[in-house]
Order: sequence, then C-alpha cells, then structure tokens
Amino acid sequence: MNEAVQTSSTFTPRVFSGIQPSGGLTLGNYLGAMKRFVDMQDAGSHETVYCMVDQHAITAKLLDPATLAANTRELCAGFIAAGIDPAKSILFNQSQVAEHAQLAWIFNCIARMGWMQRMTQWKDKAGKNAQNQSLGLFAYPALMAADILVYHATHVPVGEDQKQHLELTRDIALKFNHDYGVDFFPVTEPVIEGAATRVMSLRDGSKKMSKSDPSDASRINMTDDTDTIAKKIRKAKTDPEGLPSEAKGLEDRPEARNLVNIYAGLSEQSVEQVLADVGGKQFSEFKPMLSELAVEKLAPISTEMARLMQDQAEIDRILAHGAGQAREIAAPILKKTYEIVGMVGA
Repeated sequence: MNEAVQTSSTFTPRVFSGIQPSGGLTLGNYLGAMKRFVDMQDAGSHETVYCMVDQHAITAKLLDPATLAANTRELCAGFIAAGIDPAKSILFNQSQVAEHAQLAWIFNCIARMGWMQRMTQWKDKAGKNAQNQSLGLFAYPALMAADILVYHATHVPVGEDQKQHLELTRDIALKFNHDYGVDFFPVTEPVIEGAATRVMSLRDGSKKMSKSDPSDASRINMTDDTDTIAKKIRKAKTDPEGLPSEAKGLEDRPEARNLVNIYAGLSEQSVEQVLADVGGKQFSEFKPMLSELAVEKLAPISTEMARLMQDQAEIDRILAHGAGQAREIAAPILKKTYEIVGMVGA
C-alpha cells in the first residue's frame, strides 16, 4: 500500500459546486444555488470553484449541440450576473477539464452497483423504463463525485435533493482511502443552509420549482421582466388564512411557506425574522411586498445577463481561462491518484 500522502487536516478549504446547463434558469437556481455560491465566494474563507456541468446535461438525453452551447453560455452569464467574479472564483465548464471524466472512471471501479441502485434520483428518473435509460444516467453520481474530489473540495453547497449524491461522494472517498491505505481524498462536508434552499412551484407548494413544468406561471425565470415577475407573484397560489407570527404556523401550508421562504431568501433574513414583521398580514398585503423585493433583486441580474450574452466571445474567454485554472488544481490530483492506483507512466 502507498503511504498516506496528506492528512485530512491539511486539505485546503475549498468549495466546489455546479449547475447543469439545461436551459431556463429560475428563481430556484438563484436562491438554491447561485446566491449561496456568491455568499461563499465573498466570505473569503474558502477557495471557490464553480462549474457548468455540461457532461451531466447529456445523461438523460442528447441535446441539440447548438442548444447545449447556448445553454452553457447563458448559465455562465447567469453566474456572473448573480455575483460570481471570475477574478475571485474559478468559473469553467466541465467538458474543458478532462480530469473530471478520467477520475470518474476510477470511481466507477470503486463504487458498488448497490450504492448506485439506491440513488433516489435514478429510481425517479428511470422509473419502469430503466433498461432503456443511458448508462450515463445510472453512473453519473460517480462523475459527480469526481467533479468534487478532483479538486479535493472540502465543502459543497447542495440542496436537499442532492444530499444523497454527496453522501455517495463521501462513501467513495472513504472506500478509496481504505482500499489503498491512504488519506488522499477528503470526506467532503455538505453545506445546506438558508431559508430557500429548495424553492417550490408557485402553483403547487408540494412540487419543486422547475423549468420543465408545463406552466410558465409555476416559476420565476431569471430572464423574466419586472411586469412578468409581479404578475406571477400576484397569481401565486395561496390559502385563505393570514400569515402566522411563528414558523410553526406554516406547517401544512406549503404555498404560504414557500412564499415566506422566498421572501426570507431574497431579503437575507430568517423565516422567524420575516414572520415577526409580516405576521397577521393577509396575502393581499404580503404579495405586493414580495413582488417589490423580487423585482429589486432579480431585475438587475436579468439585465446584466442580457448584456453579457451580447458578447459570447468574452464568455468563451472567461470559460477557457477558468478551465486553465481548474486544470492546475485537478491535474496533479489525478496524477497522484493514478500513482496510488499503480498506473504506470502517470
């Protein structure tokens, strides 16, 4: 066995996360992911590495090449407009850093079939038609583990729906370290925080806000104009009760809870702080408050995204530069992985 190459206490504090460029950024992407990415970048306590995971985007179905390229650039514009600064964070698209896929093969050989079959998202997406799904859809949690561990990321901001995949990443790291007698990969910590880490549909508070919902009224798109944002919030489903003064009063009221969570996320307050201010109000009073806040926070992002998309060559330059920075971290980690495994010439 190889000697331990690094102790867990000596890993550089580093954040990694990514979003699929599948098109149509929503408020859920912003509050559940991008805003949190910006907060971690600006905190300055960790190196931050953020990725457009375009290889993941083709696991369920092959996208039209022009669509995938456009989606990737739009997502990059969204990251930057939301506050990700390429001078402070590494920003790139996954396919430009080959080390992701190379490490994923090693992890395919570390992960067990039973682990992959237990993934809830695999079971949900494959359904009764599992035999006709792509191998990529089944195996992509191993690629996700490689995305994270090829940077020795110590922390990953995730939503509740991705927590299981991060647990798999931890299992893979532990098994690799155990099998080869090393302390090489960190046991990455999930960062799940904030009032709106899981933003729900404006039409059904029991369902996650999604760009795939047939009803455009179910979501706020990051490209919506101010009038559209206000109209969608005005028509958002609620219940006849007034707003409670304590969070416990939102139990069994999914639509009310969702709107309060959105307000809390946009205003950077806790749910308790919001309810202390708005408890007792009717939705006829609260919705205009939420509309005004949403427009104030989101309209500048939409405007900046549109401006950035006018210069796609600059977006490509930013992504290429970020890929070079990412490879500077990933290449030596992959090389050392190959040496640990015993691959000659690594």
